[in-house]
Amino acid sequence: MLETITKALRDYKDDQELAVTEQTTFEELELDSLDVVELAMKLEEELSVTIEMSDDIKSVGDLLRVLQAA
Repeated sequence: MLETITKALRDYKDDQELAVTEQTTFEELELDSLDVVELAMKLEEELSVTIEMSDDIKSVGDLLRVLQAA
């Protein structure tokens, strides 16, 4: 699922060379809270899941864990 998140981030940022790991924070990617919500909505649609957004989702790994639990 990390690959799916990475692809979504690369598409969102329009940067196919973007380096993404579980430790990568959204702040490092220069994404604000609205960007993170939009990204999460795209992933929800792509993965056919529903997630509860939280202020605790600060990194790719956080988002990955929430998506896996959905």
